[in-house]
Amino acid sequence: MASSGGRGTTGSGPSGRVTPAGRRGRSRGRWDLSDGDAESVLAEARKAFFVMAGFLAVIWVLQIANWADHYGLTLGYGIRPRDIGSLPDVISAPFLHFSWAHIEGNSGPLFIFGFLAAYRGVRKFIWVTILIMLTSGLTAWLAEPANTVGAGASGLVFGYFGYIMVRGFFDRHLIDMVVGAIMALSFAYQFSVLLPRAGIGWQAHIGGLIGGVAAGWILRERRPKAPAKPAPATGTTAGLNFPGTQAGTLRKPSGRGSTAP
Repeated sequence: MASSGGRGTTGSGPSGRVTPAGRRGRSRGRWDLSDGDAESVLAEARKAFFVMAGFLAVIWVLQIANWADHYGLTLGYGIRPRDIGSLPDVISAPFLHFSWAHIEGNSGPLFIFGFLAAYRGVRKFIWVTILIMLTSGLTAWLAEPANTVGAGASGLVFGYFGYIMVRGFFDRHLIDMVVGAIMALSFAYQFSVLLPRAGIGWQAHIGGLIGGVAAGWILRERRPKAPAKPAPATGTTAGLNFPGTQAGTLRKPSGRGSTAP
């Protein structure tokens, strides 16, 4: 944000979780290579691609209208710090930019990080996006200097970045951990804009990063616990009910020389 001024068979494991290629699911605490069959993952990845392509199309169409209006949309619907009337703008600000260079700089990382954040599930990605918008926008609203306007998708960029880095650890997916590590190393230079700098809404960047990490924890996968082991059998009949008996007792057949309790 800137401021102006392959198909596999499935099998059911002991924990009841379906895993690809007939592999048995392990109990909670194991680090899985994947979760779900390849076909479903590919389907979600296709959805993620079109969702992010659509998002970019929207912000570029708005940029054309914004430019034609001499950036009146940004000035009117950007975040004005500590202005109560500007609180709803925490939702509109990520869609608006201040210049062509501004939107060009955000578009590439936004698509890459957004796709990687969404390919495991678009429905969860929507909640991740809402949480990041709120944390990034509210941080900008509270902490940016007065008499400025903040806008731009970079808060979302940092939020998705943070989410990707921690999702694999919280979900216990080894592949996602590797992806997060590669993204962190490849885009380490992004952390330089977390430092205070004139003309850059670094507060929104920090808020977005915090929101992404929080989303990784809040929306982590809750896996079923391993079933409890059955109690070992004993030689006592306590607690067993046989026909014609009371609990915990065994009735002897009635006959000469015997009495029933």
